[in-house]
Amino acid sequence: MLPLFVIRKKLLADRAKLGRWGERYCERYLRRKGFSCIARNFSINAGEIDLVMTDGDVLVFVEVKTRTSEEFSKAQDAVNYPKQKKMIMTARNFINRYHLGDKAVRFDVAAIILGEKGMPEVRHYENAFSII
Repeated sequence: MLPLFVIRKKLLADRAKLGRWGERYCERYLRRKGFSCIARNFSINAGEIDLVMTDGDVLVFVEVKTRTSEEFSKAQDAVNYPKQKKMIMTARNFINRYHLGDKAVRFDVAAIILGEKGMPEVRHYENAFSII
């Protein structure tokens, strides 16, 4: 495995790579917590959901925000009301498409902070918002 400073340098050069890396890192983190992944980057015209997972019997839609620092704002603050509405519409489409209307649903947000040194910090906010 590459040292974190090498990974950090490569990721800083490309925001899309940083985001994809964060999603993969988050997925591994949540798997270690017992979640199962059923879809990645599910998208429709209304929006995209980074990870669709299950936590026991609960269907979990996860938005992952990856940052190199939080100098200007917290990563989870990027999941504002308009983003939440898009996630809810996209989740409804996923539920309808795969006939999962009988499942309990939850929306989580994961913040992955690369930081200057050491291992990335993961903050997982379960039930970060609810269906409106």
